[in-house]
Amino acid sequence: QVQLVESGGGLVQAGGSLRLSCAASGRAFSNYAMGWFRQAPGKEREYVAAVTRVGERTDYADSVKGRFTISRDNAKNTVYLQMNSLKPEDTAVYYCAADSEGWILPHPDDYDYWGQGTQVTVSS
Repeated sequence: QVQLVESGGGLVQAGGSLRLSCAASGRAFSNYAMGWFRQAPGKEREYVAAVTRVGERTDYADSVKGRFTISRDNAKNTVYLQMNSLKPEDTAVYYCAADSEGWILPHPDDYDYWGQGTQVTVSS
């Protein structure tokens, strides 16, 4: 089993940046592909980005491509989401998730473990 804890959320003005972190504990972190999702009030959970087990491949939703960067440090059991050029529509609770199959997957149901989420609010 893997426990995930997100941090780094907060309030930022449009155009600003934040870096989210997700620290993992439990079973070997490098066994899992990792994803970031977000959920705004009244909306379904939305795929943001994912990275394979050792970081050789990444993938992004079209809405964040060119602005967000996912990365991981397996020595620190941590995955990151660097968010630049933030927009008000990026406001949401951001969740990290772990997938034991190791693939880049855009559907929440494909992930085995979830963190509790961290709030990101972008003001206009």
